[in-house]
Amino acid sequence: MYECSAPSRPPLIAHIVYRFAVGGLENGIVNLVNATPPERYCHAIISLTDFTDFRNRIRNPEVPVIALHKRAGNDFRAHLRLWRLLKTLRPAIVHTRNIGALEYLLVAASAAVRGRVHGEHGRDMYDLQGANLKYNLLRKAIRPLVHRYISVSEDMANWLVHTVGVRPAQVTHICNGVDTLRFRPRTCGYAPIGPEGFSSPGTFVVGTVGRMEAVKDQLTLVRAFIHLLDTEPRSRERLRIVMVGDGPLREKAAMLLREAHAEQISWLPGERRDIPEIMRSMDVFVLPSLAEGISNTILEAMASGVPVVATRVGGNPELVGDGRTGRLVPSSEPVMMASAIRGYLSDPEQRLLHGQAGRAKTEACFSIDAMVNGYLSVYDAVLRNKTEVVSRLRRTT
Repeated sequence: MYECSAPSRPPLIAHIVYRFAVGGLENGIVNLVNATPPERYCHAIISLTDFTDFRNRIRNPEVPVIALHKRAGNDFRAHLRLWRLLKTLRPAIVHTRNIGALEYLLVAASAAVRGRVHGEHGRDMYDLQGANLKYNLLRKAIRPLVHRYISVSEDMANWLVHTVGVRPAQVTHICNGVDTLRFRPRTCGYAPIGPEGFSSPGTFVVGTVGRMEAVKDQLTLVRAFIHLLDTEPRSRERLRIVMVGDGPLREKAAMLLREAHAEQISWLPGERRDIPEIMRSMDVFVLPSLAEGISNTILEAMASGVPVVATRVGGNPELVGDGRTGRLVPSSEPVMMASAIRGYLSDPEQRLLHGQAGRAKTEACFSIDAMVNGYLSVYDAVLRNKTEVVSRLRRTT
C-alpha cells in the first residue's frame, strides 16, 4: 500500500487523467505535484490508459504513477480496477480532469472518497465549442457528485456556469503557472538552434511547441510560413521554422514543407527535453490552435521573452495582450497569421518590446506559487466543508 495513505501522513490527492504523457494539462499536474509542500498534501497519479517517461519529470520518486490500461470504448473492468485502487489508496480527494476522466467520479463516489474535484482544461476536435449534447448531458448528470470545479480560464469558467449549469460559487478559476527560472530570456543576441548549419546570426526563427494533432492545427502555421516564402522570396535566406512535438500532423507538415522546397529551412525534431533552450532560440512563438484552455506553451514563450502570435480562441486572449505582448489572429487564417509574423520580421524593436512585456507579465501574474496556492486552497475548502457536514450529521443523530 502506498504509505501516503497511512493515518499519520498528509491527505492524499489522487489525480485521474486519461493518459499521462507530454501535454499542457499533464505539465500542470507535474508543476503542482513538484511544488506542493510535503506537509500539506501528497499525491498519486492514475492514468486510465497508460503513461510515458514523462512521469520522470516528477521529482519525488515516491509519488506513484499508476496505469489502469483501459481499453478503447466502454471498459467496465477499468471501473472495477479503479474502485479497488481507490479503496487501497484511500485518497482524501479525487481530482479528475476533462471529459475523458469525468465519469470516473462515479467510481470515486462509490468508493466513499469524501472530496471530489473536477478540472476543465480545454477541448478537442470533437467538441471545439463545448456544445456537444451527449457530453454536456454527461456533465450535467455527474454535476451533483462534484464538490468543486476548477477552470484554467475565464472562458471555461463562464461555459461551466452558463452551459453546464454549475453554480458560480462552485467554480474556481486558477490559471496555469510557469517556472520563470527555467524559462527565461536569452542573455546574448544569438542562440543557435537545430542541427548544424540550420541557423546562424541573422536568421529569424518562427517556432511552435505542442502535440501535433488536429486541434492544435500546426498545418495553418506551415501554410503561413510557406506564404511568407512565396510573397517575400528574399525571406528564404533568413526564415526558419521549428515545430517541436509529435503526432499525426507531423508527417503532413513535413510533406507540405518538402513540396514547398523548404525542408532545409525547417526542423521538426519530435518530442524534446530541452524546451527552455529551444524557446530562448526563437524570434517569435506561434500557437495556431483551433481551441485552447490556457496554453502552457504561450506562458513559457512569454517567460522566455519571446513575442507570441496566437489564434483568438479560448483563453489565449487572457494571456496575449494584442499589440502589447504579441498578436491575436483568427484561427485557420494562414495569410493573416503570416502578416502578424511579418510584422515582427520587419520590426526588431517591436519584437524586443513585446518580448520584454510578456516576460514582465508572467513574472507579475503567472507564478507557480500562485497556481499551487490556488489548488491547495480549493483542496482545503473541500475537506473543510466535508468535515463540517460530517460534524453536523453526527450532532443530529
